[in-house]
Amino acid sequence: MNRLRRKACVALLLFTLFIFGTMMGLRTLKPTDGFSDLAPGMELMPLVGERIDQRPNQVVESAGQNGAGGSDTKIVFSSSGPDHSIFYDIHIFYYLWYGSPQMDSSYIHWDHVLVPHWDPKIAASHPNGRHNPPDDIASSYYPELGPYSSRDPDVIESHMAQIEAAAAGVLVLSWYPPGVADEHGKPTEDVVPAVMDAAHRHSIKVAFHLQPYKGRTELSVHDNIKYIIDKFKSSTGKILPLFYVYDSYLTPPEAWAELLTVRGSLSLRGTPYDGIFIALIVEERHKQDILAGGFDGMYTYFASNGFSFGSSHQNWKAIKAFCDKNNLLFVPSAGPGYMDTAVRPWNNHNTRNRVNGRYYETSLQAAMSVRPDIITVTSFNEWHEGTQIERAVPKKTVARLYLDYKPHQPDHYLELTRKWAEHFSKEKEQWLM
Repeated sequence: MNRLRRKACVALLLFTLFIFGTMMGLRTLKPTDGFSDLAPGMELMPLVGERIDQRPNQVVESAGQNGAGGSDTKIVFSSSGPDHSIFYDIHIFYYLWYGSPQMDSSYIHWDHVLVPHWDPKIAASHPNGRHNPPDDIASSYYPELGPYSSRDPDVIESHMAQIEAAAAGVLVLSWYPPGVADEHGKPTEDVVPAVMDAAHRHSIKVAFHLQPYKGRTELSVHDNIKYIIDKFKSSTGKILPLFYVYDSYLTPPEAWAELLTVRGSLSLRGTPYDGIFIALIVEERHKQDILAGGFDGMYTYFASNGFSFGSSHQNWKAIKAFCDKNNLLFVPSAGPGYMDTAVRPWNNHNTRNRVNGRYYETSLQAAMSVRPDIITVTSFNEWHEGTQIERAVPKKTVARLYLDYKPHQPDHYLELTRKWAEHFSKEKEQWLM
């Protein structure tokens, strides 16, 4: 009994010393630690992540660099704001591609075409053409803000308030280079500063989701990274920007290695343009490609469980084990559901019904069960694929009856996100004990 009592006292003493040391460490931090003050919001560009070398007197290399696993290089992230009202280990994908006549002279993306199936026989049995906003939009749901413009300052402010209400601390901004857009949109890079300023006002950090474009190569991505960091302020000290690279598998791993390994001809490692780079895993073979390419981790993105190897919850434990073995981050993506038949009418087999939020909670639980450092949410406002957690309202027109979140309120999925963000934070505290 005395031995147990002594152990309890020692444990309490160690815990007290840990808390005291943490508080003293926090007091030594200065505003200049990390991103400096270019403009409001710019110092919060990406996540506060740093790579710590646990090997004394050795050069720090990227996790998974040169395809060699088992290194002791570790990436560390802050988890929450000072009052635990927002959580920086919950990242949410955000899209800037919407337009309206009032702000953009025409609707953009809300009038998306009905994408034909690649098999002409299947395509012939489904509708074609394009949507006709405002009553007919390219989504199965209808936004509370209507078919808005991503440029509208009031819309941006509303979005940041909603994301803050959801307690998601990092907005992952879909990004194309200046003058470049997806095939259905228009360039939006000039809107990024306004989004970053609004994010700053709500204590939200911004990471970049690098989208594929015609001619994307390791050289063009090298220039993209330099552009982003130069424009939105490069880091000082150990704090590194975070980049998600969508459809990374379109570029061979040997090409990525030129950019993301120390010995690459275009290496960003150890330079002012270094960062934490997360690749997309779709197929199982992409695990080795991501490792060989010098990436720091992998994410799954798709909200349709079973759609791909990476998005299948049953595979996350094995992917996490691979990442742990090779010192990579595994970032599972949870989503509230999936329904893209408003733009791909032939794709009903990939629909995942929301079941009043139960699908979302199951997805978040599956993500949490593998004990990741970060969970991503797909998405805040990808309305075409029905993965949005943004506020939606009931809507009925002559031609359309939209889905909604009833019997719950429009902010139901924002509330669920906050609930699980808080739960994730508490679970991580238990993992560390």
